[in-house]
Amino acid sequence: MGLWILIGWATLLLLALALICFLLYCGYIQYIHMKYDHIPGPPRDSFLFGHSPTMLRLMKNNLLMYDHFLELVQKYGPVIRINGLHRAIILVVSPEAVKELLMSPKYTKDRFYDVIANMFGVRFMGNGLVTDRDYDHWHKQRRIMDPAFSRTYLMGLMGPFNEKAEELMERLMEKADGKCETKMHDMLSRLTLDVIGKVAFGMELNSLNDDRTPFPRAISLVMKGIVEMRNPMVRYSLAKRGFIRQVQESIRLLRQTGKECIERRQKQIQDGEEIPKDVLTQILKGAALEEECDPEILLDNFVTFFIAGQETTANQLSFAVMELGRNPEILEKAQAEIDEVIGSKRDIEYEDLGKLQYLSQVLKESLRLYPTAPGTSRWLKEDMIIDGIKIPANVTMMLNSYIMGRMEEFHTDPLTFNPDRFSPDAPKPYYSYFPFSLGPRSCIGQVFSQMEAKVVMAKLLQRYEFEVAEEQSFKILDTGTLRPLDGVICRLRPRTSNKAAAPK
Repeated sequence: MGLWILIGWATLLLLALALICFLLYCGYIQYIHMKYDHIPGPPRDSFLFGHSPTMLRLMKNNLLMYDHFLELVQKYGPVIRINGLHRAIILVVSPEAVKELLMSPKYTKDRFYDVIANMFGVRFMGNGLVTDRDYDHWHKQRRIMDPAFSRTYLMGLMGPFNEKAEELMERLMEKADGKCETKMHDMLSRLTLDVIGKVAFGMELNSLNDDRTPFPRAISLVMKGIVEMRNPMVRYSLAKRGFIRQVQESIRLLRQTGKECIERRQKQIQDGEEIPKDVLTQILKGAALEEECDPEILLDNFVTFFIAGQETTANQLSFAVMELGRNPEILEKAQAEIDEVIGSKRDIEYEDLGKLQYLSQVLKESLRLYPTAPGTSRWLKEDMIIDGIKIPANVTMMLNSYIMGRMEEFHTDPLTFNPDRFSPDAPKPYYSYFPFSLGPRSCIGQVFSQMEAKVVMAKLLQRYEFEVAEEQSFKILDTGTLRPLDGVICRLRPRTSNKAAAPK
């Protein structure tokens, strides 16, 4: 009898403690509300969950969250507050704020990058270039990596860029009968995976010709995992356990692949073999310069470059194909430039890329409407005033190129695909266009990816006519990066009425 009484009292005590903790938590949420509620924003869905139910509903229905944010900005102004549980996030679409927050190194990355560092209890990008929030440590890593993205190194990539792009052209020829429907995103994703594997890490993945390679699926799963991690309750969901295990296995596959690749290169160095001056060499060079090198950071940067170098370029190329297929007059103009600059040459040279001005404009306009990495965030350590609104310190500042790229305040007729916005004599966007971020933490691989994109698009437009199938939605899917929901379904046929018909 006495034992049951003790159990009863213990249960009551635990319940009382739980209630006290809950009340304290509610008090903290109320404090956050009082601190930031002067900032414009929509009514919260609930006191406890803030705007999270709306966000989760959008995610569940494959609706793009940033379109909803665009509507909020148009209604409430350039600075809006978004609540989720005990956190407030401030979305800012002010060019002056973008300039201040991105161009100065004093604003560190937000805590969300810790989610990418370790996902579902497994180390993912760890402390690599994208996720490292310590500016001094990041700067040291960046300085070491820069030579791998120098002009001298990039000029030497034209060979493998041409080689891999040519493999894609051969695969597409098998489908180019004008009737076969091809998901271009799948083909382009496999191409960019083969490119990053070869030119960055000396790996021959052959994913274009091997449907069984596990890497495309692994990358897709980890990117979906990033989106799911926006829901703080996902790790406790029974329905998501299977998905979480798949994400964890995918991360382990990528890191194990990196481990084997690094060990193989280290052995080549020890054996005195000639090694390429690629990203992997720079990762290892950086490790040698560190007095205390953590081998896990080597894997962090392998995974970072492996995924970032594949995913974003494939998505950009897919959106460019989609818009060219929907705008025949722009496609014709781009092909005319390629016929003039490239002609029937099989191998595109580095000097040719600078002459493809209109193609550059097409690629830039694709990134305006569809920035594959749509935004970034910074942590505000001190109070700031933006457009007359005081933003108290210790809050996340969200900056989004997708939203600003679709605002009439910054771009005339913003939903129209118009490459002439980026012609040499057009005014440059003032801190409203940042698909590769801006400032010291801008993407190290920007030039790399745009060189690759130009080579692939030039060859594709040189060889093929294509039209997009009408039976697709043309919607955007958020998988951590933005990609076409339906994969850009196209029908291709060889070009026959131009001087590129018979490549030399």
